[in-house]
Amino acid sequence: MPTTTSPLVPPFTIDTATAKVRAGEDLWNTRDPERVALGYTPDSRWRNRSEFLHGRAAIVEFLTGKWASELDYRLIKELWAFGQERIAVRFAYEYHDASGRWFRAYGNENWEFDADGLMHTRHASINDVAITEAKRLFHWDTSAPRPEEHPGLSDLGL
Repeated sequence: MPTTTSPLVPPFTIDTATAKVRAGEDLWNTRDPERVALGYTPDSRWRNRSEFLHGRAAIVEFLTGKWASELDYRLIKELWAFGQERIAVRFAYEYHDASGRWFRAYGNENWEFDADGLMHTRHASINDVAITEAKRLFHWDTSAPRPEEHPGLSDLGL
């Protein structure tokens, strides 16, 4: 991953866009809805699958429910494309439900940021695929971000 000392605000460069994506991955892997919501503008608008959300309170409510049912959640994001204030991301995450069934979710997100680097628009398209525990590819301690040496999506062939 490229390192940067530049702030992660528009206009993005390849380095700042890549760092912004990794920062987003690390934040979501905390599974802390209140903390994650602070990365979005107070009036942020989301489309997540077929749900439409508006504002941080709705984001917190949504993520609280998500991580109550998507257990041992591990996410990997990868930069797909970027522009002045926009970033396109592809991602995959693994989780299991309360009965122990494992899933891998594949998706794409389109992000748009304000001048302070907060996301004000998020469009996410996501598909879940049932997997066996033996097919899991994301193996790291969920109390920490994905280690630098853990393969990314392209490295894993995803």
